[in-house]
Amino acid sequence: MLISELPGSADGDLTCRTFVFEDEGHTLGNALKCIIARYIEVQFCGYTVPHPAENKMHFRIQTANGTSAVETLRKGLEDLEDVCSHTINLFESEVRDFTNK
Repeated sequence: MLISELPGSADGDLTCRTFVFEDEGHTLGNALKCIIARYIEVQFCGYTVPHPAENKMHFRIQTANGTSAVETLRKGLEDLEDVCSHTINLFESEVRDFTNK
């Protein structure tokens, strides 16, 4: 996954950024938005897929209290990874239980 960063404002404010994810779309965008939007420091979080022919997703984060948008994205990706790991582990456990019956 390739991520590039677009500046949020002319004054270099680190609390507002748009990230461009290459080869990603609604699946990652919606899941990540649901995680990050719940953080108390987040004022705005959203994503767009500019055009179906482009394989890109634009992800926008705006935070308060001086919290860096980059750190918020990092935290969101880590939390999403934890949710996915838990889901996979639970699924595999249930499959084992089912096949052992």
